[in-house]
Amino acid sequence: MTFTQICLYGAIAGAGYLAGSIPFGYLIGRLYGHDVRKEGSGNIGATNVTRVVGPKAGKVCFALDFLKGFLPVLLLRVGIAKNWFPAPAGGFGEAVLIVAVVLGHMFTIYLKFKGGKGIATALGAVTAVTPYAALTAFALWAAVFFATGYVSLGSISAALALPFLAWGFSYWNRPHLSPAMLIFFAVLALFAVWKHRSNIRRLCNGTESRFIRKKNGEA
Repeated sequence: MTFTQICLYGAIAGAGYLAGSIPFGYLIGRLYGHDVRKEGSGNIGATNVTRVVGPKAGKVCFALDFLKGFLPVLLLRVGIAKNWFPAPAGGFGEAVLIVAVVLGHMFTIYLKFKGGKGIATALGAVTAVTPYAALTAFALWAAVFFATGYVSLGSISAALALPFLAWGFSYWNRPHLSPAMLIFFAVLALFAVWKHRSNIRRLCNGTESRFIRKKNGEA
């Protein structure tokens, strides 16, 4: 990369971090008179918003967290396709931006660098790069969640499956991804699992919180 490209993508990463830092879960909680950092699991993600505020608020939170990952990466890809931005080799530009938005959600500057676990934001960002793999991973998440009631188990399963799904769809050229991008997805998946290490301990101990569907269909 040239010095100009480094400066450009540094600025893009900074903007992505600020976008990813928008704490939608916290803002939704405050709108309903709750501080989700002090209730439930203390997480600002959609799962805890669902637990503290309710299912509808949780769905809105998930959608907003998804979009703050999806839109920046999509805009970058459009910009590269239209030659507004130079395209670094190996998908490096997209990888930098994905890391930035996900870290923004996990360590938001607006809440003293304390945030969520980044699953919805990462899913949105990855969807902009390889939609088939991301949507299949989401379907796996949904299947595991509805079968077990554990959001964390669904998230861990989807994260571990993502690199293999990305490789599979890339093999069939939908779309073609560079080896560097596939390795990046593997590292991203391992990081997502690491962020769930406390959930893994609780799953092993049988103390993990579980959503149970009621007769009206809500969790």
